Amino acid sequence: MTGQYFANSASFIIQTLFGLYILAVLLRFLFQLLRAQFNNPISQFIVMLTNPALRPLRSFIPGHGGIDFSALVLMLALQVLELLLISLLYGTTPSVVGLLIFATGKLLEMTVYIFMFAVFARIIISWVNPHLYNPVTALLRNLTDFMMRPASQIIPPIGMLDLSPIVVFLILGLLLRLIVQPILDIGARMLL
Repeated sequence: MTGQYFANSASFIIQTLFGLYILAVLLRFLFQLLRAQFNNPISQFIVMLTNPALRPLRSFIPGHGGIDFSALVLMLALQVLELLLISLLYGTTPSVVGLLIFATGKLLEMTVYIFMFAVFARIIISWVNPHLYNPVTALLRNLTDFMMRPASQIIPPIGMLDLSPIVVFLILGLLLRLIVQPILDIGARMLL
């Protein structure tokens, strides 16, 4: 019984620490991919936090076409390591293929949730003070404009009300259910 409490506590610490760092690397990857402003304080903090791990990887895993492959490899490796440590903590030895598939699903899930959160935060900020400019607002726009612009063309604003985020949430929700969840289910079945 005590061993289960220890395993649960250790699992919580592993998931939290790995999850926060993976989130930082994923945000850096998305900021680069979507050409977010790198001169604002939030971007600079993420760059400083992730540089120690990414700089050595870049010497033998170069980027191409605006895609930072070293960040992708780092995220996948960290997610696999997190899942492996948790599995070993509970006394199971997962398959390598299952780990890779499940880790990919977890990264895709985190990406979709980042976009959902960014759209939601952008909506809240637009209600509170639509003309506010600060680093967070700029990054939210950088993260969401590629989705919001086409959605605004599908559903143009009605008076002062912009319903285009509904389209974005529907598409992101469908991505979670039709693509991400099946990947997670396949990976979970193959883990054992």
